[in-house]
Amino acid sequence: MSGTPPPQYQPRHPPHVPRRRWLTAVVVGLLIAIPAGYTVVSAEQSRDSGEHKARAAAARGLVYEWPSKVQRRIYDIPIPDGSTYVGHYEENSWDRSTMWVQFRTSPEQLSRFLEDLGSQRGELRAGDVTIPDAEAAVVGWVLDPRRRDLSGVTVQQSAQEPVVAITVDLTKPERPRVHVVSTTEP
Repeated sequence: MSGTPPPQYQPRHPPHVPRRRWLTAVVVGLLIAIPAGYTVVSAEQSRDSGEHKARAAAARGLVYEWPSKVQRRIYDIPIPDGSTYVGHYEENSWDRSTMWVQFRTSPEQLSRFLEDLGSQRGELRAGDVTIPDAEAAVVGWVLDPRRRDLSGVTVQQSAQEPVVAITVDLTKPERPRVHVVSTTEP
């Protein structure tokens, strides 16, 4: 007998399966890289948002940009589309929150703005400054009816909504400048 076992006793090997180590490496890499990339982008956006909010909170006067939609809704200030020179400032405390807003608009948009608040152009009283000097001084407004053509109205649609004091500078009637102070008390 020779030293080789009979054929029925030869060890059997599993069929050859090609190893795809490169595919495994790519899958593992993607499973790590995609969430890591998402985390980096998310953190950067969050940081930018925080810096923007901190800048706005640190402001001691008007910030010349549109207030957020949420702010406009809370303070009931529906700034008309197409308005220019939009600026705002917000002050909050435990018992009272106030937002100052100014913008230039067209006479038609001024009428629409007042209607959105439940008022109308005819309710503006000539020479009436509805924003007290102390509140105007917070943002540097000088609302002197002896030097400008000013008209004003105060609007409060319901007890749950803010009091909105509006003084309009009609010195340039084709492009009125609107000053708004909206105060809400919880």
